[in-house]
Amino acid sequence: MSDAMKAYIQEAERDLLHTYNRYQIVLDRGEGVYLYDTDGKKYLDFCAGIAVFALGYGNREYNDALKNQIDRLIHTSNYYYNVPAVGAARKLKKASGMDRVFFTNSGAEAVEGALKAARKHAFLKDGRTDHEIVAMNHSFHGRTFGALSVTGNPKYREPFEPMIGNIKFAEYNDPESVESCLTERTCAVILETVQGEGGLNVADEGFLKEVKMMCSERGILLILDEIQCGMGRTGYMYAWQKYDVKPDIMCTAKALGCGVPVGAFLMTEEVAQSSLSAGDHGTTYGGNPLACAAIEKVLDLFEKDHIIDNVRKTGPYLERRLEELKDRYDCIVERRGTGLMQGLVFDRPVRGIIDSALERGLILINAGERIIRFVPPLVITEENVDEMISILDTCIGR
Repeated sequence: MSDAMKAYIQEAERDLLHTYNRYQIVLDRGEGVYLYDTDGKKYLDFCAGIAVFALGYGNREYNDALKNQIDRLIHTSNYYYNVPAVGAARKLKKASGMDRVFFTNSGAEAVEGALKAARKHAFLKDGRTDHEIVAMNHSFHGRTFGALSVTGNPKYREPFEPMIGNIKFAEYNDPESVESCLTERTCAVILETVQGEGGLNVADEGFLKEVKMMCSERGILLILDEIQCGMGRTGYMYAWQKYDVKPDIMCTAKALGCGVPVGAFLMTEEVAQSSLSAGDHGTTYGGNPLACAAIEKVLDLFEKDHIIDNVRKTGPYLERRLEELKDRYDCIVERRGTGLMQGLVFDRPVRGIIDSALERGLILINAGERIIRFVPPLVITEENVDEMISILDTCIGR
């Protein structure tokens, strides 16, 4: 590490609030599926900014769209309409199959809006203010108070309690556990179609369909959090589309803007007509022209460059190579995941392996203490997978 990089890190540690234990590199630029630090060292990126940079780095059409919008208009506030927001909403509705859109600045804010919409929907039906929400154990929905309240990991919640009230937790992929939590006061069930931070757990088709049926029969809203698993990562634009289990409300973010901070929650027309109305919810930056220009171009490029087709090709190849790795090492307990959202479960902490990979020019992240998570750009090739496996194999075998 050069003295210049050390100086950057030391200054950051003096000035930034220490809420992250950052890896000891300073990233400077990117090209394709590779990142470079300030010393010029090259890294194969299998993190993609935590499943954000789906298109890879330096995509000329994406960059030009943002530059052009900067020269036109960056911000107006939601007191006025803007052209990119109209286009982004139209294209996102088409991609998702949902009816109404609210643009946010992050995934956590999308979850906040979804929870508010669900409770307002129930309030308008019966006038009560004691409605309950059922969430899943091992889930992760964000760090803000509402999102944290439905995050099913006590270690994230406990230092900040009390959370918002009337939240119950059920077991993921266990319909009976969900049903046991439902009461006449339940207004929503929220879950990730594929759990990311919670361990790369994929919802069973039968589980999703049973929960959807329970909700429909009881007038309960189903909220699907597709912030990490959406936007093509599983081989479908949104993971629920594989099973045709349409939510009443859906949250999306991360790759939606491919680097520009933006999210959204979407809902059916029925929910839109009987939930949030003028004055109930808002955001100064949400849906601004720059963010929406990013969304428009991302959705255009997904179609033009056949991004989902590439996921369907490289996802199974990544699975096979990870399975081969698992079969070679007793310390690897299990492979989990789907598409380009994969995990290897170890019988020991994985931080040392991730650190070793970083030294060798491979960027990986964990999902809990014992799981390595693989969420690369969606434009990776089989050759990129082979390169990653070769480096990781060396790190595990040390």
